[in-house]
Amino acid sequence: MNAPVLKSPTPAPHVIKGEIIHGTELEYGPAHKRFATPALDFDALVWSRAEPPPAADTPLAEIIDILVETGDRLTRDPDGSLAEALEHSVATNPLPRDLLERSYANLGRMFDRATLEYQVELELGGADVVDGWREVTTPSGATARIRAFPPRLIHIIAGNAPGVAGGSVIRGALTKGVHLFKLPSNDLFTATAIMRALSATAPGHPLARSFSAAYWRGGDDAVESALFRPQFFDKIIAWGGESTIRSAIKHIGPGFELVSFDPKSSISMLGREIFENEETLADAVERAASDATVMNQQACASSRFQFVEGEIEQIDRYCELLQKALGKERPTASKQGPKVDDDIREEINGLRGLDPFYAVWGEPDGNGTVIRSEDPVDFHPDGKVVNVVAVEKLEDALSNVTVATQSVGVYPSARKTGLRDALAAHGAQRVATLGEVVPVQMGLPHDGFNPLQRFVRWVTEEGS
Repeated sequence: MNAPVLKSPTPAPHVIKGEIIHGTELEYGPAHKRFATPALDFDALVWSRAEPPPAADTPLAEIIDILVETGDRLTRDPDGSLAEALEHSVATNPLPRDLLERSYANLGRMFDRATLEYQVELELGGADVVDGWREVTTPSGATARIRAFPPRLIHIIAGNAPGVAGGSVIRGALTKGVHLFKLPSNDLFTATAIMRALSATAPGHPLARSFSAAYWRGGDDAVESALFRPQFFDKIIAWGGESTIRSAIKHIGPGFELVSFDPKSSISMLGREIFENEETLADAVERAASDATVMNQQACASSRFQFVEGEIEQIDRYCELLQKALGKERPTASKQGPKVDDDIREEINGLRGLDPFYAVWGEPDGNGTVIRSEDPVDFHPDGKVVNVVAVEKLEDALSNVTVATQSVGVYPSARKTGLRDALAAHGAQRVATLGEVVPVQMGLPHDGFNPLQRFVRWVTEEGS
């Protein structure tokens, strides 16, 4: 069945230095998800280096106050701007309405005061190094001063979860620089809605004037060769797949750095303890299904491969229960998942006749499919598709862990201690208790580094 053609393109506004810009001069996208944006004004998208960033000298305490109020405004949505963004997102975003509604309802909670202060303390050691110059004494007894200087950043954000936009605005605000967001075609409205709420909370404030957001087609050299320059910006903050990262890399050179949230995938590791009794098995299944369906398996933290200790009969019982659990609605998952890619569908159907090496539960229809195998399948499970790999012991799964492995959910939790060093040595960046990979705690390292430390420019002033 073909998708319906929109009567007219969905308007996607820009935000320029805190001001909402409407316009439909440029059109993009397929017929069923057509959208229109204002024309780009390159001069308006940059900030002059002859002047400091607008919020450079604004106390961080004041910025945190504004962020907290912005979060409250997002929750209340008094002018309906977030509701409007939701409706437009439903027309253009691949995520279903119910999942978008829950994601939008949670945006305001990201702006929690304790979490904001935790980020600054844990990642930067305190607000003093952002607000001014932290004095230190060197081993020789000399005095030096250090500042986490407000940066000039281009953010190429991912559109697989609205929370990416929320976290990016928060990190940008806490580092007090200037920030140009390149909007993703699959989430054109979340970042601009947050910036509109920020501007409504503090009209004309230096913090509001520090943010812009615009859409252009990713990789458009006419746009990116003009903007991606060290005379305008210090770094590119890039989220996304391999093509996005490679496109950003070609602009990198002396004085212009890439901070990359690389494409990642996640796994689960379940010990034979899950088969001790029916209650434990049911708990493990629910936790594993939750981790496998984060943003309908579109998030990097979503588990796609699950390594399970046990006898084949036990593991097959687990697979049967897991398949049924994948079709449940959860805070971060809808009951009906996305359409499964035709190539994946063919791969799955081709495995059905290869018993006993493979077994398949469920149809590849977005409601949940589980493949049991002795080795990981050679395709990327997606669309609520999980590959359960039978192992004699969890350590046998380590060879499948790489630097592209983001989160590893482990059950029972006590097994984490014995696995975490080996997982880290193989490249994994995060070890969590199964069922608890979300929410991701802001302030802790992400993708193997502390984002706030990488966002700023560390400057020293030395000598008497």
